[in-house]
Amino acid sequence: MTDEHSIQDYLEKGGKLTAPENTSPRYRAELLRIMASFVDSELAGAAGFADIINDGPGITERIAASRIVLEKFDHAERVLKIMAEFGANIDRYQNIHSWNSRVGRDDDLGIGRLGGDMRLNVFHHPIVDWIDAVTMNVLMGYATIIQLKELLQCSYQPLAEVFAEILVREMRHTELGEEGLNDLLAAGEGAAIVKSIDYWRPRVAASFGAAASPRFDMLRKLGLRHTPNDALLKQWENAIDMALANVIG
Repeated sequence: MTDEHSIQDYLEKGGKLTAPENTSPRYRAELLRIMASFVDSELAGAAGFADIINDGPGITERIAASRIVLEKFDHAERVLKIMAEFGANIDRYQNIHSWNSRVGRDDDLGIGRLGGDMRLNVFHHPIVDWIDAVTMNVLMGYATIIQLKELLQCSYQPLAEVFAEILVREMRHTELGEEGLNDLLAAGEGAAIVKSIDYWRPRVAASFGAAASPRFDMLRKLGLRHTPNDALLKQWENAIDMALANVIG
């Protein structure tokens, strides 16, 4: 199946692709874009979180943070292997960006990409301390879960299968963040947590992109997206409101 019109018709009917040689040039370009954004976000997220491990209040917390960092690097590697099947030079790719680079704390990046690598903008912002790291992990964790559930439906079956495995781990990362947040709340850090929520919430929300994305319809026709950005954002807002009810009231 190599004719682009035949492929698109097949995908619009819910078909799945299983190998690079079955994809059209447009499909390959969009799939690689999705994979690059995920990989870059995992690499940047892991690098930023690694810098805060030793701020953990105890061994248990540092082990949890180290596990998150390790597994995020592993997630990036898994998706990179699929990118390699499409011709990406993954050895070079891993070393061309400064994954721990960050903008100023109060720089407003909005929803437009900063440039350079393909990470979500939220991963350009710095984490300042342990409370900030735990809070960000919870807010972004829920976003990642929602975004991965959307990508589980993608029409490239090998990637969907890898995302299904990654989702299980990302859900556990979020659970670890919630456990840490509850410990901080019990330690009397409620005011600091609320301050951190106020900082990260709009930045994580921006990771869902524009409400009316001009690219969505095209991605839907390719079977790479199914749920509009504004609907995913609403799911996240509802999940966060429930998860943080004991913090934000």
